[in-house]
Amino acid sequence: MKYLVFLLLMIPVLIFAQRGKKIDSSITQNKDTLVVDSGKKDSLKIFKPTIQDYQYQTQFSEKKVFDTIMTFDKTYIFSQYNNRDNFGRVQFANIGAGFNPLSYEVNAEGNLSLLPTNKSYGILGVNDIRYYDVKTPTATFIYHTAMRNGAALQSTYTQNIGKRFNFAVEYMGLRSQGFYRNSLAANNNTLFSGHYISKSGNYELFTHYLHQNVNNQENGGIADNDLFQSGNSESNKENAQVNLASSSSQFSYRRYYLSHQFTPFNSEKFPFRIRHTLSNQGNKYYYFQDALENYWYTTASQIVTGFSPSTKKYSNNFSNTVSLVLDNEKIKLDAGVRYQMLKFGLNEIDLPLVEVPAELKENRLGAVGNLQVKLFDKFQLNSFLEFSNGTQFGNYLKTTNNIKFEPIKDYFVNAKVNFQSVYPSFNYLANSSAYRRFNYYLQDAKNQAVTEIGGSVNLKWFKSELFANYFRIDNYTYFDSSATPRQSDNSLNISQIGGDATFSYGKFHLNTRVQFQSALTNKELLPMPSFIGRANIFFQSRAFKNAAEIQAGIKVYYFSKFASREYFPILNEYILPTANSFSIGGQPIADLYFNMKVKKMFFFIEGQQIGTLISYNKAYAFPSYPVYDFRLNIGIVWYLFN
Repeated sequence: MKYLVFLLLMIPVLIFAQRGKKIDSSITQNKDTLVVDSGKKDSLKIFKPTIQDYQYQTQFSEKKVFDTIMTFDKTYIFSQYNNRDNFGRVQFANIGAGFNPLSYEVNAEGNLSLLPTNKSYGILGVNDIRYYDVKTPTATFIYHTAMRNGAALQSTYTQNIGKRFNFAVEYMGLRSQGFYRNSLAANNNTLFSGHYISKSGNYELFTHYLHQNVNNQENGGIADNDLFQSGNSESNKENAQVNLASSSSQFSYRRYYLSHQFTPFNSEKFPFRIRHTLSNQGNKYYYFQDALENYWYTTASQIVTGFSPSTKKYSNNFSNTVSLVLDNEKIKLDAGVRYQMLKFGLNEIDLPLVEVPAELKENRLGAVGNLQVKLFDKFQLNSFLEFSNGTQFGNYLKTTNNIKFEPIKDYFVNAKVNFQSVYPSFNYLANSSAYRRFNYYLQDAKNQAVTEIGGSVNLKWFKSELFANYFRIDNYTYFDSSATPRQSDNSLNISQIGGDATFSYGKFHLNTRVQFQSALTNKELLPMPSFIGRANIFFQSRAFKNAAEIQAGIKVYYFSKFASREYFPILNEYILPTANSFSIGGQPIADLYFNMKVKKMFFFIEGQQIGTLISYNKAYAFPSYPVYDFRLNIGIVWYLFN
């Protein structure tokens, strides 16, 4: 691993070392590249790239320019180890250890696959992969400090070979010890990607290979919550007693992907293409124990004699899709057929009362379609539909429909109607364990059907956004307080409403985001806070004779008190509260920060949880799992353009 990181660091340095002398001459603008006149009467033209020459895209989408502008929303993103805005979640006392989702969200990556919920927060789906187009070799580095010992570094190197082929290599490595015993996180991912388009534009290819690992020690939470809440454990948290001594979980996510399309005839006369996509994705989940943990059982009869303390689950999804694509300026339509081979398996176990299958698999045939409509730069429709037929894992139906339009200049309306009917995530289907009570097989499972209706309105005033969402979930699948999978007989209905706004006065700004939410029916099946809010008061200005730009402010994050679900490490899922559970929330989390941009480098410096400098920490991410204490969090984002 260390050699790979060294190589990624050295490649851009060696290439950038080949740069020539600086050019000092008259400059004229030519599209997105500056053409430099050498001052001599010859045919030589020297091109000096601008930021418009450094672009990226997801597959078959419009290209975007690298964002090197210092905006306030970046302080929510690049202060997080997964480089995402995690509003609606609360983090464990270690980076790389996951979150408690405070708000209901649909994660399509868990459909027809094995994906434990607490391992999903850094996973990159097919539509998250970036493909680049750069005029010169380019590297980016994103660095984060860890909790206690370690660090997180994400590095990207990309280069065009000629005008039509680009390759990229990305690596992320994270290692963080955490504030409490047995809480080490060791995550990494490796990504190779390539994009090619022929000279005529009749052939285009996107391909990537991704391997991600999310590995964590599992300590089961602190053993004495009364001691924590009284503040008597403040001085020696790393020695506080925890419930598990020798347990860990590992999740591996690997995908091979290739999608290419060909235009067989003149595109002006016959505007259609043939697209072919191949994908193979394998997921593996391991729960390791050096020995049986006393925390999980009280008598010998609760143990499966002769069964290994460590267990393994896996899933595999091979997909082959052929589509016909109609493409013009206003309408893009593709429709095709898809063949899949699905497999799910786990350790075989022999029990008298519970029959847990060693492996389930099937072949499936289905159809997919996409529709994009753009009219007068004022209206945009994106629709997706997928259906597949199966006997072992049931029929699959998913459709997403998003509309964006601009009824009045600078006022945007976004609306969505989404629906999916899909078999429960494979982690709910079966489990084998050395502990008898954690063996299960969800026989005759029904499809969980999720209807989502909502949207947002972007207003010019105060750069504000108002949003509302409604979810109806039939056959809601969950884990009860004994970690047994269940499906509800009645629908679960959830409403969310909120807004985001930024108020400015000179160089001083206030950004706020609030969300009110409620489970309208079956509240006990999905406990959630009724209110989640965030406020960010900051100052932003140019500084040091305009050589830099600075931000300084304070962020406060808050969610109301509620009877949270508990974290269950054997499955890396969340279960309903047990008899020993207690409510969490009602404790503001405040961060004091100073950010600075110098050329193409950003510095993000935060004093997180500053309230614990005044009073002892009583905030929890889950019952028995406190959030982090005060820490100095440093993030660095560096773009290296040649």
